[in-house]
Amino acid sequence: MKSIVTNEQFTEVINGTQPVIVKFQAGWCPDCTRMDMFIDPIIEEFSQYQWVDVNRDELPDLAEKYDVMGIPSLLIFKDGEKTAHLHSANAKSPESVTEFLNDQNE
Repeated sequence: MKSIVTNEQFTEVINGTQPVIVKFQAGWCPDCTRMDMFIDPIIEEFSQYQWVDVNRDELPDLAEKYDVMGIPSLLIFKDGEKTAHLHSANAKSPESVTEFLNDQNE
């Protein structure tokens, strides 16, 4: 998963032709570390998305702009617009993440 470290990179990625999943996280977050342990097979299964990672503490203005109140959060962007948001409380298991992504593809 590519890490986004500037607002310019973020804007470029979300405005691309491929839909994007942005994972907002932070190094100190235990739930983020837990997600890292199960996310790789999900990334493979949902390869129609470009997956990127944003450290909320490094780009707090992006977290605020897109209503990221808790981490980890997964946001889906298509053509520069946020189309879905899996809030941290619902992002604790592989099943909850997979269910959220399946719901987006119906």
